[in-house]
Amino acid sequence: MKKIHLLLLLLLCATPRGVAQYCTSIHNANIHTLRTRYVDTDLPLQRPYLVLVNGVIDGSDGTNTLEISFDELSHDIQQYSYTLLHCNHDWTKSDISSYEYVRGFTTGDVVDYELSLNTQQAYTHYWFTFPNDQMQLTASGNYVLLIYQDGDVENMVAQVCFSVVEQIVDVDASLRANTDIELNGRYQQLDVDVRTAALNVRDAQEVKVVVQQNGRWDNMVTLGKPTFVEPGRLRYINQKSLVFEGGNEFRHFDIYSTYYAGYHVDVVDYAQGEYHVLLDVDEIRGTMGRGAGREGLPYLTEEDANGQWVVNCEKTDYVDTEAEYMWVHFCLPTMQPLMDARVFVGGDMFYNQYAATNMMYYDAETKCYRARAYIKQGGYNYMYYSVKSDGQLQTHGSPVKVSTLPLEGSHWQTENEYVIKVYYRPFGGRYDRLLGYKVL
Repeated sequence: MKKIHLLLLLLLCATPRGVAQYCTSIHNANIHTLRTRYVDTDLPLQRPYLVLVNGVIDGSDGTNTLEISFDELSHDIQQYSYTLLHCNHDWTKSDISSYEYVRGFTTGDVVDYELSLNTQQAYTHYWFTFPNDQMQLTASGNYVLLIYQDGDVENMVAQVCFSVVEQIVDVDASLRANTDIELNGRYQQLDVDVRTAALNVRDAQEVKVVVQQNGRWDNMVTLGKPTFVEPGRLRYINQKSLVFEGGNEFRHFDIYSTYYAGYHVDVVDYAQGEYHVLLDVDEIRGTMGRGAGREGLPYLTEEDANGQWVVNCEKTDYVDTEAEYMWVHFCLPTMQPLMDARVFVGGDMFYNQYAATNMMYYDAETKCYRARAYIKQGGYNYMYYSVKSDGQLQTHGSPVKVSTLPLEGSHWQTENEYVIKVYYRPFGGRYDRLLGYKVL
């Protein structure tokens, strides 16, 4: 336990107050393709969560059990273990002890692995299921799995966040373009109704509503005070904090082949033992560089996956161990760089964070923002974000100002995914129960 508490001081996700906040992330340069999905599902795209049934999740139901997997870029077998922490609604560590939310052991070992086969980049694919017969869940709320190496919890390589819900309250939500800021413009406003008839809510402050757009952490909203309190219902209407940039539909590319250029791919090249993918040159869709007083490109409807990705490659049924790794090169031309902001290429492939690994640099010779990423074959969504230079690079809970407006534009028509979570901590309660979960 001393090591776990010490680890809290080392995490990269921190609030301005210095309190550790957790987010799904990788902490070792050799770890890639960290993925969480259901054990039994036909859906390739998902941001999974678990449902607490009869007070326990034991891993016997594959549709309510997670598979966590990742690759380590070598054929040297490593020893990985994991432990579990319960979190508050804001992803800070809660005060309850492990015996209050875990039945069984408090740590587990990653024993399943397989070496890559016939790939230029040697890697080992590791996976484990959770919960399982050694570690089962008995409480709702937010959780983080800390994955570490050689039995040393301070040697953390990755962390995975997920939520467990008790389906007790109903959540109704609607989205509209008539916002407190403008009408049918760049923003979307969310209105939320929480039906609390199944609870004995004495004070509306006992309920916290958290809203997340497209899996992002930077613009995550926490609501404390409802607009209206009615018998059996809390209403969050016309709240300014529920106004979001509509953004734009995600860009996407497909690198399923090492021989042919897939969607939005210009060239696939092989040099010095590595594959390089040059994407088609992108175009700025936002207001930047289009002249004073001019708007960005008009909105175009396009199917996307709201930032998600899948692993896929041709001529194999075993993509986890036979897909190649490739250097993917991004290029976004502009005559002048943003003077007051940094530019990032983002999406679920970067775990919706803004770090050195996905920050773009401006090439003055070619007048283009550039970045590259070493990723596994598959189909990926991505977006270009601007981050004000006066904000420290952090993740959720941070003061950074992230926007799609300059580079991607923002439209009220954009199709986004909103996840709404309802937490409940009555007077005297010791942790935040998650009692409602809605995907809009």
